Order: sequence, then structure tokens, then C-alpha cells
Amino acid sequence: MTEHVRVAVIGSGFGGLGAAVRLRREGVTDFVVLERADSVGGTWRDNSYPGCACDVPSHLYSFSFAPHPDWPRTYSGQEYIRAYLEHVADVFRLRSHLRFNSEVKKLTWDAEKLRWGIETSSGSLTADVVVSATGALSDPKVPDIAGIDTFPGKVFHSARWDHDYDLRGKRVAMIGTGASAIQIVPAIQPEVAHLTLFQRTPPWVMPRVDRAISGAERWLHRKLPITAQARRGLLWGIRELQVQAFTKRPGELGMVEQLAKRNMARAIKDADLRARLTPDYRIGCKRILLSNTYYPALAQPNVDLVDGGLSEIRGSTLVAADGTEAEVDAIVFGTGFHVTDMPIADRVVGADGRTLAESWKDGMKSLRGATAAGFPNWLTIVGPNTGLGNSSMILMIESQLNYMADFMRQLDVLGGRVALEARPSAVNAWNREVQGRMKRTVWNSGGCESWYLDANGVNTTIWPGTTTEFRRATRRIDLAEYEVLRAPTEVVDKGRTKKTVETGA
Repeated sequence: MTEHVRVAVIGSGFGGLGAAVRLRREGVTDFVVLERADSVGGTWRDNSYPGCACDVPSHLYSFSFAPHPDWPRTYSGQEYIRAYLEHVADVFRLRSHLRFNSEVKKLTWDAEKLRWGIETSSGSLTADVVVSATGALSDPKVPDIAGIDTFPGKVFHSARWDHDYDLRGKRVAMIGTGASAIQIVPAIQPEVAHLTLFQRTPPWVMPRVDRAISGAERWLHRKLPITAQARRGLLWGIRELQVQAFTKRPGELGMVEQLAKRNMARAIKDADLRARLTPDYRIGCKRILLSNTYYPALAQPNVDLVDGGLSEIRGSTLVAADGTEAEVDAIVFGTGFHVTDMPIADRVVGADGRTLAESWKDGMKSLRGATAAGFPNWLTIVGPNTGLGNSSMILMIESQLNYMADFMRQLDVLGGRVALEARPSAVNAWNREVQGRMKRTVWNSGGCESWYLDANGVNTTIWPGTTTEFRRATRRIDLAEYEVLRAPTEVVDKGRTKKTVETGA
């Protein structure tokens, strides 16, 4: 007999573990967390490259319901964040719900039984509700470079770092200048023989105001938890006040650009190199990066900056778009992830037989970042237009957990075998509002191309408002935005039995 659960959660990063904690708090214990790897952690398990750390302060990049008084630094490294997530799994007794090495291969909606059929690498099961928490930064994107198959050296993505390969004394190419690259470059520069950085677009880089958190501070946070709450509240408030510049008054960001330029000038004395590192778009259009070591590393004699990005590989020779060539022993791709074309969407088959990817072929759209038309009892954490450009994603995740919790409550109130399906009109109305607000933001008017934009140039990634606004919008389910589906019932009609399906609002 196929196993059946009330809820199946996909992924065990912040979104998946947060969903598991919230389900238990709501009294739902009949659930599993399906994880393709052999441990929890999500992106903080997969990204273990040298120098990996968060660019959001630790006291804000943690659950409000699971405060951690012992963060070692204001911006903590990957190993501490991963350990925090392991701690959450233990403290909230989630281990019995975790199914490791269980990659989801296919999700299929059964319209008659009102449940999801789930095929995983470790077996099959069914669930009344699916919560997809695979995250936007989970599947690496490697560009299709001509000749890459001819490269005789080592090749890997920053999110799949090969710790068995020793970079010491090697000629290394770093492809990309995003958040991962600016951490990797200064971490490996002192060890490699030569580092060639292939830059398609220079980023804006601000100073990283990082320091060790003293033992006295940590003692105070342990003894008086309200002090840690106040610290978190201050960090949150500052970022809420910054949102206006990103969403309504991008012109005000010019002053921030001057700070970024001064940060560069302190380390880069060569005027030509400085010019090549200076972006030609409004700061904030792409993610603002934080580092005190990136520019000093680029100024070292064993580092070359190549403009134009990588266009071709000829054996061990890498050729840039401007014709520059570099002989290397290893290639590290820091080229981001499948964000606007999430691979999980190809594996979700909805009520009309279409996959989520087919439904989203013209762009990702959801209702309040959580549900999609044609996919009953399916919710996503970190869905379309829930990303942030200046604050902590944990704030958005917790808001979506509120929405998920009320979704489950509404199913219980309705009673019986029932499902909620987002109405297309509600999804479209929400999307029109979001995209309407997006027009004034720096992400759409800053003059740059970024991973926030899909293939059609539409920003389906970022939330164009404050975290307070999003929390208010996701506080509870509005049943008027959903169609209520009830399982077929047996009725007698002149001696014959037939099935009917009840629907309603």
C-alpha cells in the first residue's frame, strides 16, 4: 500500500524546516520533509566554497521563533548557518519527519482523490497538500560555452565546490562577479599561482561592516533575550526605511554610489582598473555586494581582470568576448542559479495535465507568492516575487509560513476531502498589482540586466515593497481568491450509482 501523509514538504533549507516547525505548532504531525541530499541545510549545505558567508546580519538571518544568542560574528560564515539549521532540526524535533536521499522526481495531481501523487528517488507516496520549499538558489546554472568539453583541467560550479581538488599553485579562472565570486576571489587569491577573473558586468561593492561579537554581548543575549530581540528589531527597522529608495525614489541611491566608489578607490589605485570595475548602471539594480577584501585581492600582481566575459574554450585556453586569452588549469563557475526557470516546475503536473513550467512559460505568476492557478493544495515557499534586494529572506519566509498555516486551517474548517485552488482571476490581479508597482523600482529602471529578470525581461523575482507590507498581505487566506474543490461523492440516481464533484467558493 502506498504511504499517504497529510503534508509533504520538499526541501530542508530555511523554507522547508520553517514549514515543518510551523506545521507542528499548528498541530499537524502527519507530514514528511523530502530532501534530495543526505542532510539538512539547503543552499547553506550546498554552498561550501572558500569564504562563503551571508551578506545579511546573523541576528536578522535567523528565525524569530528560534533566536540564536551565540552568533560569532555580525555576518556569520556558512558553517555557522548550517550548524544553526541542524540545531533547529534537533530543537524542534524534526528528525523523525526527515526523508533524506529522497529527490522528488514527479508530482501529479489526482483530481478524483484530491491528493498529490509523489514519485521520489526512494519510493512513492501521496499527500493531501504539498509545500514546495526548494528555494531559488538550489540548482546551479552553468553557461553553455563552446569548447568546454575540450578543457583538460578541472571544472566546477561554486555551489558544487570540489574540496578534493587543491587549487594551490594552479592557474585558476573565476567566471562571474556575483555574490559568490567576490567571496571566492579573496579567499583563493593568496594560494593560487594566478587568478583570471572573467567579468561580464562589474558589481557595486560596499564595505562589509563585520566584526566579532564579543563574549559579553553573547552572554547578555543569553541572559536577557530581549536584548537580542532589540538587536534584531533595529536591524529590521533600518532595512525597512531603506526600501523607499529602492522602490519609489531610486535617484536617492546616487549618494550610495559615491560611498561605493570611495570604497573602490581606497584599494584600487590604478585608474584604468578602477574604470573597468565601475558599473554603468544605478546601484541596487543588481544585488549590492558587501566586501572589504574583494578590491584588495584584485589589486594583487597574480590577478588579472578580463572584460566581456568568457565566450570560448580551446583546450586549456579560455577566450574572452574581447579576444583576451588565458591559459588555466581550473575553471570555477560563479554563474548563479536557475531562479526564473526553477527545475522543480518541470516535475509538477497540475489539474489540467500541464506542468507548472508549461503554465509559467510566459513568466512565473502566483497568488501572494504562494499558490498557482491549476495546482490545488500546492504551496511554495520563496515563490514568485518574494525575493528581497536589501533585507533578510527569513522575514519573507516567515510571512509565507503564516499563509501556509492559515491555508491548513481553512482546509480543516471546510472539512472532508477538500482542496483549495487559486482562481486565475485572483492570480492575475495580484500579478498586475505587483508588476505595476515594479515599474518605479530600481530593479526595473536602473539600466541593468540581472538574475531578477526572466527571459522576457520581466522581474518575477523581487518583492517591490517592505516586508511589513508582505506580512500584511499574507496574514491569512482570502477564500474569495480560491475555488473550493470537494472530492467526488456517491449519489443514487434511479438505481444507478454515479459520481459527482462538488465545487464552490
